[in-house]
Amino acid sequence: MKTAHDLVIAAKENIREITVADADEAIGSADLLVDVREPDEYRAGHVAGAINIPRGLLEFKFSNDDALISRDLNIVLYCKNSGRAALSAKSLAEMGYLHVQSISGGIEAWIAANKPVVTPSLPTFE
Repeated sequence: MKTAHDLVIAAKENIREITVADADEAIGSADLLVDVREPDEYRAGHVAGAINIPRGLLEFKFSNDDALISRDLNIVLYCKNSGRAALSAKSLAEMGYLHVQSISGGIEAWIAANKPVVTPSLPTFE
């Protein structure tokens, strides 16, 4: 029986992973930067310009949003440490998306490299 880790390893054999060092260039030329973590993780801090589409909704969102229909979109994905992003990249490739990249190490590697993180500020109700 396969584990989640086995599935991630298999996915990484069939996707394009980029290093954090190469991520700025990839993000700069991307049509879409997607954080596939859960909404609470996204709100705790994310890469500037990223939209949040949780892993569990990814295929549904890409299937039902006209803005995401083009299979030629340049897409960069990330998650916490690259497992969910790898599975997401594999899934999008299977759906026919041609230009999908995943950031190796996820936001943990991003933060370890002292890259900026956006943390939304919530309004105060005083």
